[in-house]
Amino acid sequence: VLFLQIVHILNMTSAKIVSFLLHPEESLHSLQNRIEFETGISTGNQELLLETGICLDPRKPASQCVIDGVRGWDSYMVYLFDKSRTVYDGPFASRSLSDCVNYIVQDSKIQLPIPQLRKVWAEAVHYVIGLKEDYSRLFQGQRAAMLSLLRYNANLIKMKNNMVSASQQLKAKLEFFHQSIRLDLERYSDQMAYGISSEKMLKAWKEMEEKASQCAQAEDIGYLDEQIMALHTEIVELQKSPYARRQGEVMESLEQRAIDLYKQLKTRPPDHAYSDSTDMVKIIVQTVQSQDRVLKELFGHLSKLLGCKQKIIDLLPEIEVALNNIKEADNSVMQMQGKRQREIWHLLKIACTQSSSRSLVSSSLEGTASTPAATWLPQSHSSGNAAPHPLSSLAAPEDGENFAEMIRENVNYLELFSSILQEVRQEQNSMMVS
Repeated sequence: VLFLQIVHILNMTSAKIVSFLLHPEESLHSLQNRIEFETGISTGNQELLLETGICLDPRKPASQCVIDGVRGWDSYMVYLFDKSRTVYDGPFASRSLSDCVNYIVQDSKIQLPIPQLRKVWAEAVHYVIGLKEDYSRLFQGQRAAMLSLLRYNANLIKMKNNMVSASQQLKAKLEFFHQSIRLDLERYSDQMAYGISSEKMLKAWKEMEEKASQCAQAEDIGYLDEQIMALHTEIVELQKSPYARRQGEVMESLEQRAIDLYKQLKTRPPDHAYSDSTDMVKIIVQTVQSQDRVLKELFGHLSKLLGCKQKIIDLLPEIEVALNNIKEADNSVMQMQGKRQREIWHLLKIACTQSSSRSLVSSSLEGTASTPAATWLPQSHSSGNAAPHPLSSLAAPEDGENFAEMIRENVNYLELFSSILQEVRQEQNSMMVS
């Protein structure tokens, strides 16, 4: 018996406790099936919370419900919530009266012998204490729901901060992209008259600018930020609410009064005297009324907590979608920036190639213009009146060798120039295609 593990489940939808004997190495799913059979709440809608607000891990065995500690293994409670409901309105019936207590409640002025009255009042005190403990357990369930809500809210704030940071980074990148592409378009337009031009590339750059403007829609997260801030304000107000704190002072006072009244009865001698139960019944009625009031406030506050939690659950997928949109837009902007920079460097390569080919051709043309003139000029004589020799205009053997060398050199230059022009045309065609 000492090694048995028993888990107590407080059903917050009905305010009733169900207890289960755990089998060795029983899975949580198996326990949830048993809970479904007892409570009617399907396993998919069950939310099992510990006192700390931590949800039970489905990957761990059911024994995680039982925590060893100084309080004892039989004093811990697991709180069951129905995820399909966000409004817990009751009414919840108080614990039933025993026959003896119900007898004096029906007629509080009935006279009973002192020994019998002691027994009835002892059960009455136990009933009053039970009402207070029922409220305490339900309040602890509300507190577990609050702690669970705060955990969800912490996760929401973390995701919101990631979303805001990603949005700000995207905004900065878009501003830089717009400024750089405008400058590129201006400089490109200035050089079109005397430099390199490509209508296809110009059209692609303008399409990039329009696409970047569309990417700016992803950074607009104002509507989500407003919802998150409003929800955060609502959660803070719920934390400050007086219903978030224990409201059982009246019941605790009535409990003490019932105990004191019973102690006074015990001091009376067990003679043949009789007495009624008017004072004890009055305490019972006041305790029931106080419990009804505080439970109504407790479950009203609990419904607000669960409503906020459901809002967070609904917001988390929207934030995830916004984050994915921002990441996609960020990647698109970076790809467009890289593509445009590669095209600029491609233009620079073509410009440098054309510049080198022009300088090479001009130098070769200057060489061919000066050398033949010097070669074919007639030899001048010291005497201006002397008639030229009939053969003086013919080239000497050495001059003929120089002339042949010059022709071969010009042919090489011509072949080099033709290959450069062909390479430039191929690069221009590839640039137009890209």
